[in-house]
Amino acid sequence: MAVENQQEVKVKYVAIAGNIGAGKTTLCRQLVKHFGWVAQYESADENPYLSDFYEDMKRWSFNLQIFFLNSRYQQILNILGGNNTVVQDRTIYEDAYIFAPNLHDMGLMSTRDFQNYFQLFKTMSSQIQPPDLLIYLRASIPTLVAHIHARGREYEGNMSLDYLKRLNERYETWINNYTDGKLLIINSDEIDFETHPEDLGKVLNMVQAELHGLF
Repeated sequence: MAVENQQEVKVKYVAIAGNIGAGKTTLCRQLVKHFGWVAQYESADENPYLSDFYEDMKRWSFNLQIFFLNSRYQQILNILGGNNTVVQDRTIYEDAYIFAPNLHDMGLMSTRDFQNYFQLFKTMSSQIQPPDLLIYLRASIPTLVAHIHARGREYEGNMSLDYLKRLNERYETWINNYTDGKLLIINSDEIDFETHPEDLGKVLNMVQAELHGLF
């Protein structure tokens, strides 16, 4: 019980990173259930631009990314200003280092819009701190596609394999150079924490071990 109390005091901000369909929301729910944390989920279903974006990425990319940037910035301010241990479903860093530059490189966001976006991110990120623990869900394209099809969101039906592949490559580059704090990598191809209790147990033990290293 003493260790659990220490965690509540010292660990404030845990975040889950990973490509679309990697299992972030599922793991977030499991961590909340096991550790008693508070969840901050990605506001994808509340994003008024998401459906339009998948229909016309070039037209709506800037609007979409600004919404996510603002939403996650507000989440982090609430996390850092509160007293609970919070686990966040996707980070503000993924928006800035993966999704926005990928759209720019694909010609789906203008250079002017991207530079404006990234300057705003730099201003915001200077006012916050990175997670105490970042959990990265690494997943291959077949695993991502299987998860995306299983949840059946209509607006994701137009997503191309090339788009997912580009995102995966950027994720790997970002994670391989991540030095902002403790990092736990979980292979979603090999560990099915949604349907196999023994795999979930492994993941919870891995997270618990990383948390001990924060004290």
